[in-house]
Amino acid sequence: MTPTFLGALALGLTLAGTAIAQDDPRLHVAMLQPPRSGLNPLTDDAFKLSRWSTAETLIRLDAAGEPQPFLATAWDRVDDLTWRFTIRPGVMFHDGTQLTAERVAASLTAATMAVPKPRILDGVEMTVEVDGDAVILRTATGDPLVPNRLSSPQLAILAEAAYGADGRVTPTRAGTGPFVLTQINGVTSAALDRFDDYWGEHAKLSGIDADYVGDGTARAAALRTGTAHVVEAVPVSQAALVDPDLIHEVPMPRTNTLYLNTEKGPLADPALRAAVREAIDRDRIVRTVYEGRADVARGLLGPALPWADGLRTEVARTAAAVPDGTPITLATFSDRAELPEVAVLAAQALTAAGFTVEQEVREYAHIEADALSGAFDIFILSRATVLDSGDPVAYMFSDFACEGSFNIAQLCDPAVDAALAAAAAATPGEDRRRAIIDAEAAILSTDAAVPMLHERVIQGEAAGVSGVERDPRERVLITEHTTLLP
Repeated sequence: MTPTFLGALALGLTLAGTAIAQDDPRLHVAMLQPPRSGLNPLTDDAFKLSRWSTAETLIRLDAAGEPQPFLATAWDRVDDLTWRFTIRPGVMFHDGTQLTAERVAASLTAATMAVPKPRILDGVEMTVEVDGDAVILRTATGDPLVPNRLSSPQLAILAEAAYGADGRVTPTRAGTGPFVLTQINGVTSAALDRFDDYWGEHAKLSGIDADYVGDGTARAAALRTGTAHVVEAVPVSQAALVDPDLIHEVPMPRTNTLYLNTEKGPLADPALRAAVREAIDRDRIVRTVYEGRADVARGLLGPALPWADGLRTEVARTAAAVPDGTPITLATFSDRAELPEVAVLAAQALTAAGFTVEQEVREYAHIEADALSGAFDIFILSRATVLDSGDPVAYMFSDFACEGSFNIAQLCDPAVDAALAAAAAATPGEDRRRAIIDAEAAILSTDAAVPMLHERVIQGEAAGVSGVERDPRERVLITEHTTLLP
């Protein structure tokens, strides 16, 4: 049985099989992917728990990526290595036990000891201890992003009963959010009910029924037919078939970029890299491949970070040379269906500019090692620019620092490294945002990266649904404020 048919079958047995009655206050959601680890909150499955508002963290981020109180009401940086977080009183877990500083310390300690560690703690050594109604966090090195890290859904605080002796974490009836997870049906569906003892405003809905529908055509059909109220990731190819009033485009912190090999081959010449930058027709790619449902790039960071554009100034650029038939290799991967199409248009533009282009497309698993080793002159990648902390410095360092672990461009530039170091050390807020834009400008001035476009995701919402979050970070979806009209 094909995966597509399985997705459609799942839709028919769950969403369609439980017809939505007009007086049913429960919301039906068609999710993009099934859980990979049984909804273990220490894995990427944590984002589902967060999007359903069942598991909560000490901190949450606002639209600008700034830390805000959540299960912690206040925090202070005691010294370079030490932070103190005051725990919100009067919070009850879904199993009836109380949130305490001891419980917070135990949850965070479990995360630090997990194998593998949650991604947000990669490279971070952290200890947690209780201090009255607060917890003290200590890191091995100074880290101004500790509050941001604690906003990651992978560091949600759960009841003691969630943590098994074998290291397994089961989130059923274990969170503190407005909805209690009552049922996990493997990779098929999950069910949540309103939690009437929630510490904040009570949910407007009586519950959520979530189905995992991997097939994009089936998800779009669920929206069109009314068998789902909210649909994740409607494919661009299906969007034109849906009532435009039911679809909403959300800018994503993901940039489609050309990475240019700065170390060897013809593009080690900055003037030829500039010729690549000048040749690419970004508008045509957005218009043709993405059917206009993407944003032309003005930098590495897109509209999902609304503060970025207002801080930018003119970037110093190298003058372009004439390619005069220079041979180059252009590579990408086929796992994201649009990238080979982008490669074709990019190759056409580069050929028109005077390059001789050889294309190579493989599955990502079979091309990543060559890309990282600098085997290609240009590599096209769709890259998340804001990782778990809500801060783009980690992405910039990984991709463009001399010691970056994902440095496809093979870039090693002292000015870039200095700018990245300044951004990493800056205190979150206006100073850090300006330092990040300075680092972006330093990177762009090398033409090691040619950002082409910023992606959007299309979210479906049925008529009568309101208060659904359209979150670029994909952390929030259904909240206590979400409503459904009869």
